Amino acid sequence: MSVAGKEGRISLDDFRHEALGAVASTNTECLARARAGDFGFLWITAESQSGGRGRRGRPWMSEPGNLYASLLLIDPAPMERLTSLPLAVALAVHGAIRHVLPADAPPLEVKWPNDILIGRQKTCGILLESERLTDGRQALVIGIGINIANKPDAPAYPVTCLAENGAAVAPQVLFAHLFSEMADVLSIWDRGRGIADVVALWRKVACGIGEKITVNLPDRSISGQFAGIDDKGMLILDRGPDGHMAIAAGDVFFG
Repeated sequence: MSVAGKEGRISLDDFRHEALGAVASTNTECLARARAGDFGFLWITAESQSGGRGRRGRPWMSEPGNLYASLLLIDPAPMERLTSLPLAVALAVHGAIRHVLPADAPPLEVKWPNDILIGRQKTCGILLESERLTDGRQALVIGIGINIANKPDAPAYPVTCLAENGAAVAPQVLFAHLFSEMADVLSIWDRGRGIADVVALWRKVACGIGEKITVNLPDRSISGQFAGIDDKGMLILDRGPDGHMAIAAGDVFFG
């Protein structure tokens, strides 16, 4: 059964989980299942990845000890509603980490659209990939990598891991929280019909609203004040005399 075929609240019983050892990529594994006819709501986790990837094809460090998980959805929503899904996914990951992070840890926040930060340092990568299958269905994979015990040695931006912030947790325990949180958030999102609720929840955990930011786009970089997100989840950049600009996708840097 696909998300498109469901009405009402999504429950934990709708999801399945397959735990693997070493794989090339959990996203690749999910896409292979989709091409083979899987109906979705399938989680795949792995102990390590040899070909993990982030946004724009960047490699993702995938040593044992961290969480590597991908969720396969089939026909999750009409295309015009999918732009809000990254915000919903960020809420689920934020909720899962909140369960294991000590109360005295640095602030746990979300940087637009779906980077999870602890004390302004990135601790999670989220990559959404989609593919139109030969039978006409749309496969969408949500890939999530969370730094638990390890982090990159020479990152291009500040990074951290849960262990550095007092969270000694096994990947399986963190995944159990993610499994539950994602079911709750996807129910709220409701195939994109619940975007208003998702946006309201996202604003409560947002990082840097009102601060100066630079947004790197594929062809240029632009700066201004982060004025928040609109009702569709797009970033609103206040450029002073040049007015406000709505941005659908880009890499955000503070300061």
